[in-house]
Order: sequence, then structure tokens, then C-alpha cells
Amino acid sequence: MDYKSIQELIKTVSDSNLTSFEIEAEGIRIKMGKVEKVQIESTNPVKNIDTAVNTNDVMKEVSFEKASVDTKVEVVDNVKTDGTALTIKSPIVGTFYASSSPKEEPFVKVGKRVNKGDTICIIEAMKLMNEIEAEDNFEILDILVENEQMVEYGQPLFKVAKL
Repeated sequence: MDYKSIQELIKTVSDSNLTSFEIEAEGIRIKMGKVEKVQIESTNPVKNIDTAVNTNDVMKEVSFEKASVDTKVEVVDNVKTDGTALTIKSPIVGTFYASSSPKEEPFVKVGKRVNKGDTICIIEAMKLMNEIEAEDNFEILDILVENEQMVEYGQPLFKVAKL
């Protein structure tokens, strides 16, 4: 969304009867609001208070935010006595997918060796598919969640052994 498009959007909202407007496109969220014309009349006939606000003079709120999700995988030591197992935890809240489509093979299986940078799963959050990649060379010891299961931030996904 370029500057000219944003200006046209602001003008359109200003000229409309809308009091607030919010849109998210191309990773940018725009939120606008305006105050309607307000007229206050007193029941006292001697005193009339007229507080009108011109909506063309007032554009109350315009905010821009870059939408982004940090998909860095947190790997923490597991409390096992042998000290070789690690846990890969979910970096975000969403739906866990073991493969890129239902007809495809899973990215990883128990016993598979994974190289740094390989996709180990996908977590869908707000209609965005976030590929979760291995941050080191691992062997998958256990998969702790089911395909299409909802996962929480920090929830263990895999038990792995560092190679």
C-alpha cells in the first residue's frame, strides 16, 4: 500500500458516515476514527451550549503497524538423566501441521535426521502458514503433538537429540 492509496483511503473515510475504520493489507494495519458532529442543548432556556466538532478538521486516529510473527524455535534442555534429549517448543499459538498438505508425507518422523534449516512442521496462525525450521542438526526422538492439533506458545512439539 503506497502513500497515495493511504491518502485516498483517508479522504474516502472522512467523506463517509463511518466513525471508525480498520484494514489490514500487505502486512500493514491502518486504523482510523473520527468524531461525529455533537450538539448539546441545555434545558435552561437562558443558556444554550453548542459544541460542534467539524469532522473535516479532525482526523482522530491513524496508526500503522507492521504485522509480523517471530517464528524462531526455542530449544531447551529436557530434564532427562542422560542429558542428550532436547525439547523443541512452539514459537507461536496456532494449528500444528506435520506436512505441507494432507496428501504429502510428514516433514519429519521419529528416527529421522534433520539438518539445520530443514522445515520440521508448519504452524498456522491467523491464516498465515509459518514454516518452523530446525536451528541445528537433530535426530527426532518423539513427536509430541498430533497433526492439525492446536498448540500454545511454548508448548513442546518435538523431543530431539542434537547431532
